[in-house]
Amino acid sequence: MEEKIRYLEEQLAIMRRELTQMSEEAYAQQKEISRLTAAFEELKNRLKSMPDDSGILKPEEDIPPPHY
Repeated sequence: MEEKIRYLEEQLAIMRRELTQMSEEAYAQQKEISRLTAAFEELKNRLKSMPDDSGILKPEEDIPPPHY
């Protein structure tokens, strides 16, 4: 019986460690997603504020080459 309890305690400790690690990874990923979202919004705003004569075509103006 004591061996079973020891085994269960070991398994619980392993699961707690893995849960902590997964939680830390999820937090790091959420921070990265937030950072990338902010960078994307900044780029989107910069693109919107570019003058029309910048040489960058809008998607509706960009026609595919003839071989498509």
